[in-house]
Amino acid sequence: MKVFTIGFTKTSAESFFGRLQQAGVQKIVDVRLNNVSQLAGFAKKDDLRYFLRAICGIDYAHHPELAPTQELLDAYKKQRGDWAEYEKHFLDLMASRQIEQTIPREALDEACLLCSEDKPHYCHRRLVVEYLNAKWGDLEIQHL
Repeated sequence: MKVFTIGFTKTSAESFFGRLQQAGVQKIVDVRLNNVSQLAGFAKKDDLRYFLRAICGIDYAHHPELAPTQELLDAYKKQRGDWAEYEKHFLDLMASRQIEQTIPREALDEACLLCSEDKPHYCHRRLVVEYLNAKWGDLEIQHL
């Protein structure tokens, strides 16, 4: 099963939507806690849903259960927390939510997890797909 990830900051709309189309993404799975972000004009939930459908024919779903809590996010971002500490707490959160049982596998087939970070290295979308791959064992992960 192929799963993609993408971030929208530090990119143009043309590059963002072009990468999704070229990869053959069928659905965006928005894993942001707050999906009305002002970080990019095209990434607010209602606008994004429209652009994905109109430009690429891609479906949209928001899954905040795959996002960190506000407290966890604030501890890392606002209080300049340690990434290793954030990663541990986030993975513990995913385990406590039992996302491998509550997220249907078919919901992620040919889907792309969306978050704001431009690169996956220090982003929870990477942690989500790696966690699910460890549980399910058959994900082909591609970061766009």
